[in-house]
Amino acid sequence: MGGPQAPVRRRIAGAALLAGAATLAGCGFRLRRPAPMRFRSIAFAGFERGSALAEELRRQLPPTVQVVSDTRTAQVVLQALADARERSVVASTAAAQVRELQLRVRFEFRAPPPAGRELIPRTELRLARDLSYREDLALAKEQEEAELVRGMVGDIAQQVLRQLAAIEL
Repeated sequence: MGGPQAPVRRRIAGAALLAGAATLAGCGFRLRRPAPMRFRSIAFAGFERGSALAEELRRQLPPTVQVVSDTRTAQVVLQALADARERSVVASTAAAQVRELQLRVRFEFRAPPPAGRELIPRTELRLARDLSYREDLALAKEQEEAELVRGMVGDIAQQVLRQLAAIEL
């Protein structure tokens, strides 16, 4: 079935794949790794019970950092000031049917001073994503919306962790 040129094509494809892998290895490509933290314990304050963002932060923290419940024993305290999810209609038809939504996640936080200077001043992170919408696909769009929000929460957690990694104790 592939004819007499099939082995030649496979060799060319294999050589191209090998060349691509060698290029990536030679350029210093590495998977993203969590930034090293300069502290060993952190406490979360001001988060709602069952907060998806607090859970995502716990999940993404390196294993060298322990999450403690007592803010007095933690080297760093991450204080949530606002953790909000918003959904608004940005486009609709003449018949008032929703065609596009905008999803927003907003997180405001700070790391208060343990013994003097503030580690991270009041900071606000905002992310937004657009979502097309059709009433006949409501269930699928609901699942897509949940996935987009989960992705935004993960992105915000990564941004917070990068700021935590920059803390000098």
